[in-house]
Amino acid sequence: MRYSINIPNLGDFADPRVVRDVARLAEEAGWDGLFVWDQLIGYNQDLVADFAATNLLLTAAALATDRIRLVTVVTPVPRRHPQQLAREIATLDRLSGGRVILGVGLGNPIDNEYARFGGPTDVKVLAGMLDEGLEVITLLWSGRPVTFHGKYFRVDDVLMRPPPQQQPRVPIWVGGSWPKQGPSRRAARWDGSLLNAGNSWGQPPDVAVVAEMNAFFRARRAEAHRESGPFDLVVGGSIAGMGVKARDILGPLAEAGATWWDERFPLDRLDKFDAVRARIEEGPPSLD
Repeated sequence: MRYSINIPNLGDFADPRVVRDVARLAEEAGWDGLFVWDQLIGYNQDLVADFAATNLLLTAAALATDRIRLVTVVTPVPRRHPQQLAREIATLDRLSGGRVILGVGLGNPIDNEYARFGGPTDVKVLAGMLDEGLEVITLLWSGRPVTFHGKYFRVDDVLMRPPPQQQPRVPIWVGGSWPKQGPSRRAARWDGSLLNAGNSWGQPPDVAVVAEMNAFFRARRAEAHRESGPFDLVVGGSIAGMGVKARDILGPLAEAGATWWDERFPLDRLDKFDAVRARIEEGPPSLD
């Protein structure tokens, strides 16, 4: 199992210099990844906070580190031009030496992410844009000429170079909610699951649910003859202050198929660097 630190792109973490320090501390303390939200303006009108562009925050993190994986959780592909997102992620991957993972989803809440900017709000439309956008992005990453005429996007004889450092492409993990069929099947088609396993923020997921998710992904990937390819199942919560007791939580989750534990912080403090620094410096748990 690998271990990540989860931070939002708001509050103290809207400052790229703070995210740089978080990334450096996380790498020094032995964490394996830094997961950064890709939120645009917040969850409701009452939440007024400073926000920053996630890919720029991860750029600061990349320049300050050499080892940890850098993950977006999650980038709402339908509110981005796929060609621009493809360029940004390829550049970031090369800058980081091949350490980027693109976490994707529809983006919530739809009223804030889309409606306030005149964007589409029909979930089926957004899902179609997500699937088609990912197809465009991965084609553009190929380093070969691309012509694509879809329902939502069009590309006419474009060669986008340089490609990402990771080959054949940057890994793509899919977010959403388990057991919804759309995001679950989408995750199985790509490289990993960031699906919420039904646990509330900060609480570990149920082991039986994680085992059910793992069985689903294994079956779907076997049907597509992709069972030999790498696939990550990310779960998360908080084990702060648990010490060796963390093994009692993480061991069964790893046995159920989880490959990453994403350490999260209380909602009332997660935007404060001082509130998470001690947990970062404490380092990840050990299952040995």
